Amino acid sequence: MRAADLFAGVGGLSCGAKAAGVEVVFAGDHWRPAVDAYALNHPEVAPSCQDLHQTDWRDVPAHDLLLAAPACQGHSPARGKERPHHDAQRSTAWAVVSAAEYHRPAVVLVENVPAFSRWTLYPAWCQAMHAIGYALEPIVVDAADHGVPQHRQRLFVVATRSKHPISLKLRPQPHIPIASVVDWSAGSWSEIYRTGRAAKTLTRVADGRRRFGSRFVFPYYGATETGRSIDRPVGTITTRDRWALVEGDQMRMFTLEENKAAMSFPPEFRLPAHHKTALHLLGNAVPPKLGQAMVSAILEAA
Repeated sequence: MRAADLFAGVGGLSCGAKAAGVEVVFAGDHWRPAVDAYALNHPEVAPSCQDLHQTDWRDVPAHDLLLAAPACQGHSPARGKERPHHDAQRSTAWAVVSAAEYHRPAVVLVENVPAFSRWTLYPAWCQAMHAIGYALEPIVVDAADHGVPQHRQRLFVVATRSKHPISLKLRPQPHIPIASVVDWSAGSWSEIYRTGRAAKTLTRVADGRRRFGSRFVFPYYGATETGRSIDRPVGTITTRDRWALVEGDQMRMFTLEENKAAMSFPPEFRLPAHHKTALHLLGNAVPPKLGQAMVSAILEAA
């Protein structure tokens, strides 16, 4: 089976597809740092940097599986209040319809946040996919159920050129604790009770210590949750530093390598040297093991 990957980012879905035995023949994204990182890790694909709304689909090789992860920022409740640019971000989903209309691959796999299904134009988007011959099967999946040491719920819309939607046989796996990817000797540790530490941070630390002892993780910002055991998957990896470790009276943020492992990328996967850019790419990616589970289930059902 041959696949094309739209809004490919750093290539998490491509990694998963290749692990499932699929050949990726095209990848495209509009952001140059993402395309450059993709090229480092998938040199056989030669990714294209372009606005996918403007793509001439005749230039994209024929494929059996269309992978797509259009922008989620306009849908995600984590982004807070509605902003003027969200309409443009949400509209990226229409490029999927355009590509599918031209190439008519047997399967289209679209990944987004669950709130994608609450988009005002989601019914119209589904109707457009129906109009070009696809039956749709939406399914919400937690990455932690498929070999990723992170709770990350995502909506996958499986579109097939069939009379009825296909049913995927996803086989949940035992959860992997975040402790399995933490290197306690790495990173830059600092004293928890140093001058200037925010009161909210100290409250989260105190609550985490009460519940989990001297070692635990907690979200450094933007969460009502105050702590989490290292013996379970961590919460969602985002596009900026979010998760902190506590050991005794010291704390530090996750290293880039720990964030990468929490996304299930292999150690040899290369990212930009600039920390914020690398973390942004990780936070926007599809965990490879989750992608592999989805593509493998599609192959089994086909």
